[in-house]
Amino acid sequence: MGDLLLARHGETEWSRAGRHTGRTDLPLTPAGEAQAKSLAPLLAGRAFGLVLVSPLVRARHTAELAGLTGVAEEPDLREWDYGGYEGITTAEIHRTRPGWDLWTDGVPPGREFPGESPEQVGERADRVLSRMAGALEEGDVMLVAHGHLLRVLTARRLGLPPSAGRLFRLETGTLSRLSLEHGRPVIAEWNTRP
Repeated sequence: MGDLLLARHGETEWSRAGRHTGRTDLPLTPAGEAQAKSLAPLLAGRAFGLVLVSPLVRARHTAELAGLTGVAEEPDLREWDYGGYEGITTAEIHRTRPGWDLWTDGVPPGREFPGESPEQVGERADRVLSRMAGALEEGDVMLVAHGHLLRVLTARRLGLPPSAGRLFRLETGTLSRLSLEHGRPVIAEWNTRP
């Protein structure tokens, strides 16, 4: 059984500002490009049986700059659809909705985007885990995606509900590794940078 490696894309203008960035397809900042390139030494020498990446440009470019090859786009790895909260910070949301919590309350629909509940994001994460299960039995698997989606996926891999993703802060341009201990999924590394 291999390890599951997770890379969050490098910094974008909106991630730096704390704006919810779901379906808006933003490029990496120069700092984000540097973060992505810094992942290459951490991945050097590793062979992956499967490399999946979100279809959004910030994730695809991160994979490219990290030196990953044989990459396949996985639509279910796109970031949480923030609906009416796309592009808005948590502080701005709290002005009109004090106590709001993404992990338990979800988001309202927006004009352009329908929005997703934590459970809907969890369903997508479960599909990704199911798709890569065979490859993981043969060796390491690499996923390049987004902060909230990868946090939900981590919770689901550990057998927790999607809302437990709130427990796993994930920084831009970092590498994390999920492994097994005594046959159970565990976090082996988190938010690793060179």
